[in-house]
Amino acid sequence: MLEDKEQIIKCLEQGGVIAYVTDTVWGLGCLPDSADAVKKIYEIKKREAQKPLILMSNEIYNLLDYVEPIPKIGQILIKKYFPGALTIVTDKSEKTPEYITSGMQTVGIRVPDNEVFKQICEIIPGHVLATTSANLSHQPSAKTYKQALENMSGLADMIIPDYGFAAKGLESTVVGVMNNELRIFRQGEILLDENLLD
Repeated sequence: MLEDKEQIIKCLEQGGVIAYVTDTVWGLGCLPDSADAVKKIYEIKKREAQKPLILMSNEIYNLLDYVEPIPKIGQILIKKYFPGALTIVTDKSEKTPEYITSGMQTVGIRVPDNEVFKQICEIIPGHVLATTSANLSHQPSAKTYKQALENMSGLADMIIPDYGFAAKGLESTVVGVMNNELRIFRQGEILLDENLLD
């Protein structure tokens, strides 16, 4: 299904930025070890430097090197909701560059449930993307291929079609799982309660 595989790989390896569909909204991403590409994402979005990116992959195993051992509550959430519309913020490891986390010692990780996104991750080096939503800061997220084209044409190096695997249009829920405590930063598609463990 996924076309232009070699072009996608080459684009990312050369420090490019790509726009792509996920299960929630459209994403804008690059390889995590490319500081120049991350900088380009911030420039494209006119994004505030203190707002971190997150890391996404097709498999949780690809993300584990980027974080410290995940607390038990996080592991429970991963088993229940990955792949899906949940972003888990937890302590980062040395492998996660501070230019992704805006100098914070935590990083968000997510495994979207979308076939096109999975195929992109399967082919790219390292299988992980540093990512954010495909829109200018303070503007609505792109929910369709058409909106992604409107938002990112002339800005992203590649905009990959969704091949009919459309985004649902509702952002992911974002939760923190530091010190085995659950903290909800944003309620999205998955409704969670901070008293989940009580």
